[in-house]
Amino acid sequence: MASDHVDVLIIGAGLSGVGAACHLRRDCPDKTYAVLEARDAIGGTWDLFRYPGIRSDSDMFTLGYSFRPWTAPKAIADGTTIREYVRETAREYDVPRHIRFRHRVLRAEWHSDTARWTVTAQRTDTAETVVLTCSFLFACTGYYRYDEGYTPPLPGVDAYAGQVVHPQHWPADLDHTGKRVVVVGSGATAVTLVPAMARRAAQVTMLQRSPTYVMPLSSRDRLADAVRRWLPAKIAYQVVRAKNVLLATVTFQLSRRAPGLVRRVLRRAARARLPVGYDVDRHFSPGYDPWDQRLCVAPDGDLFTAVREGRASVVTDTIDTFTGRGVRLTSGVELPADIVVTATGLNLLALGGLTLRVDGVDVDLPNTVAYKGMMLSGVPNFALTLGYTNASWTLKADLVAGYVCRLLRHLDRTGRQVVTPLPPPGAERVPLIDLRSGYVLRAVDTLPQQGAAAPWRLHQNYPRDVLLMRHGRLTDEGVRFSRAGEAAAPGGVRRPVPSTAGDRQHRR
Repeated sequence: MASDHVDVLIIGAGLSGVGAACHLRRDCPDKTYAVLEARDAIGGTWDLFRYPGIRSDSDMFTLGYSFRPWTAPKAIADGTTIREYVRETAREYDVPRHIRFRHRVLRAEWHSDTARWTVTAQRTDTAETVVLTCSFLFACTGYYRYDEGYTPPLPGVDAYAGQVVHPQHWPADLDHTGKRVVVVGSGATAVTLVPAMARRAAQVTMLQRSPTYVMPLSSRDRLADAVRRWLPAKIAYQVVRAKNVLLATVTFQLSRRAPGLVRRVLRRAARARLPVGYDVDRHFSPGYDPWDQRLCVAPDGDLFTAVREGRASVVTDTIDTFTGRGVRLTSGVELPADIVVTATGLNLLALGGLTLRVDGVDVDLPNTVAYKGMMLSGVPNFALTLGYTNASWTLKADLVAGYVCRLLRHLDRTGRQVVTPLPPPGAERVPLIDLRSGYVLRAVDTLPQQGAAAPWRLHQNYPRDVLLMRHGRLTDEGVRFSRAGEAAAPGGVRRPVPSTAGDRQHRR
């Protein structure tokens, strides 16, 4: 059993984990760090998912890192290009040599007397147990299970003679050329798969229980194409990034304040790209308001094009049972299928399944409250990355990593070793992820909660969070700074040392 120590231990070598490591290299070059990755490759989601057409549903000027310009032509990029961007960024900042692949983190225990985490991992290749200690633990694990996607009960599936595939586990040798394909689902994965598979399949049917909002969006950014000709890459990147942040913020706020207007705009955009007389209300007009669930993006309207050209179709119905040759619907219609793709969503998994303990007591995640959407009440020297649900994941990931670096520098300046978030004073709690999507509702009781107001409330507002996390105070009513081994105050909170003149000088 091996054991060693680093200042910061990052869990996960995906988009967030690589970004966190780069921020440490840039802003805290004196800190030692390691990255534990359960799989054998850099890239996280963008290395795991290999289904046809895999791409971002956020523009790469905001999904890209703030410190490394996105220079590829397309703003809505394919998964392979995104994966290589993450890996190139990692190489540029010398991250790979800090990564320990095939290390699955099992548990972490905080010891107040030493102000350290003891982290236990297991090697997935040898089953060896590995123990490390760190001063700060940074979970960049995403929020879903990598080893298992969500598949609802499929009545009669044992009688089906074709192949059933989940997008999270796409067979490398699956050939759908000339095949009849039914894609079950209507979320972002289904909206991606249908036009991609329709290029080679005989026919692709998207079978949905209920519609989803689908927004056509150009795969290239015209402003980016223009300013790149006249401005240096870094400046052009920041200009386009700011424009896209503003556009996304306005779209979300308009959806919240005038949902009827946004609904009409999306409906009109769909109708303009579909055949005359197409039943838009049945197949593309959901019963919920825009952004109650994420909007699905169709680059260059590819889904609508596939439907208009007859290569794909949308059926809104429910499954009665599988048959030997396809799927019979509640309406009695049977959809013949050689391949059925269950694009039915994710299984959420908080912290990648990591178990936390603080001074011998297990942390009950559903009873913790998130502080600034990135730390947990009563859990010292710990941060997690949870990206935006209404904008690009990396916008929030960059803010969280930058904030962690600010905290680490503050601890060094003030001679403290411990930062502990406190629970909010009121009893009101709301879900941490404010979406009505099925994958969220299935797991909402297993996730941390939010308070009613800042700093315990995540507002899904990037400009507001920039002010709070990049320029706001580090010391407020939601957090306490202390030294190792201090006596605990009532309620399990460590008693902070009285503020010093040095503390007041470094509150920012």
